[in-house]
Amino acid sequence: MTTSSSTSTARWWGLTLIALAQFMVIMDSSIIGVALPRMQADLGFTPHTLSWVFNAYVIALGGLLLLGGRLSDLYGPRRMFAVGWVVLGVGSLVAGFAGDVTVELLGRVLQGMGSALIAPAALTLLMMLFGSNPKELTKAMAFYGAAAPAGGTAGVFLGGVITEFASWPWVFFINVPIAILVLLVMWKALPGGKLGARGSVDVVGALTVTLGLAALVYGIVRAEVAGWGSGETWIAIGGGIVLLVVFILVQRVRREPLMRLSIFRATNLGAANLAQVMLGAAWIPMWFFLNLYLQQVLGFSAFPAGAALLPMTVLIMIGMIALAPRIMSAFGPKVPIVLGLIILAAGLGWMAFIRPEGNYWVDAFGPSLVVAFGQALAFIPSLQIAISAAPPQDGGLASGIVNTSYQVGSALGLALVSAIAAGFGAGELGDPVALTGGYSAAFIAAGVIALLGAVAVAILFRGKKAVSGV
Repeated sequence: MTTSSSTSTARWWGLTLIALAQFMVIMDSSIIGVALPRMQADLGFTPHTLSWVFNAYVIALGGLLLLGGRLSDLYGPRRMFAVGWVVLGVGSLVAGFAGDVTVELLGRVLQGMGSALIAPAALTLLMMLFGSNPKELTKAMAFYGAAAPAGGTAGVFLGGVITEFASWPWVFFINVPIAILVLLVMWKALPGGKLGARGSVDVVGALTVTLGLAALVYGIVRAEVAGWGSGETWIAIGGGIVLLVVFILVQRVRREPLMRLSIFRATNLGAANLAQVMLGAAWIPMWFFLNLYLQQVLGFSAFPAGAALLPMTVLIMIGMIALAPRIMSAFGPKVPIVLGLIILAAGLGWMAFIRPEGNYWVDAFGPSLVVAFGQALAFIPSLQIAISAAPPQDGGLASGIVNTSYQVGSALGLALVSAIAAGFGAGELGDPVALTGGYSAAFIAAGVIALLGAVAVAILFRGKKAVSGV
């Protein structure tokens, strides 16, 4: 790889676009939060269907990431990166102009599909730009990882600003000029070419994994209304499990599968992806219910609630960029992953002591910094191992798998923790005591998930160092 100043500058401009992609993928799942009540009134969502504005996006994203990774390998990551932005822009227009529930959910699915093409292609492009230099790769991964919490917090702020001073469709329309800008400048900043993969697309695999995840999440979410003992709940959950089993069987017998199972023979790739699943399953419910606690119990409006999340976001970004790479360099990836998950669990345990009559500085500020520190430690090492452990020709597949791991963990974790929180009173709007009990139960459940993740990684992760240069 050339070391000329111009080439180096172009690489870091490319990283900026890649980080922007991660920023937008996460922002599109958080920006709708403040706008949901107005969308419900305008489009006719019921309280039980409103959550699908979030779920439709996350399920399409999580279910199609493997397909996005495969397409990136076959047709080139820069090309699929561009296609993804086009699809995201079209989906944003559909969602913004929607006049009813069906069209709105269609737009959200299209947004998820676009993000499912963007995310694995972005990680593959990052590896193409920085993969030959382990030290620079760690820095690039940290910058990329820090874009996720920035996107989450920016979504809260922008959603509040747009909803209050414009109208809710603009939480979707904002994607369009960004997509156009990326499409105009990406061709010079990002490397072209393919990774050498050949073959066809596993359509059956893509359908079974996407529909299986959708059914599983639907069953868990629906249990809050229909009950855990209802036939509807278990038909959906059982159907989802069957479809996912079919997906695995299809991958075993197809000559050109969507997810070649032999990739998991790479040292620690499975453990790193499990860490990403557990991080998503613990972190997203924490962020979701902390935001609700601030607004529905402590009475914060959208702007103060967003400001209250800023210290946590700043600490995550500092930890991912400055601290996690140094710990990984000194001790290898296993130590920061396990330690980070334990600290995340401890912070969630502390957060469970929230009070109905509490205040931000006593009940939320301290534990939010602890969970942020834990997330920062664990995220970057597990992400880097999940990407770099696979051979170069499987870069798109490895990127798709790790993105899928985190998004699927997020969707299933939020669905499960939401059902637990509802059972302890999180649905009793207007009752601070009941709400606090439900949110406290959510933090405990998320903490248990993080702790289980720490134990699993400690057992499964082999060796101090897994890849060269780490």
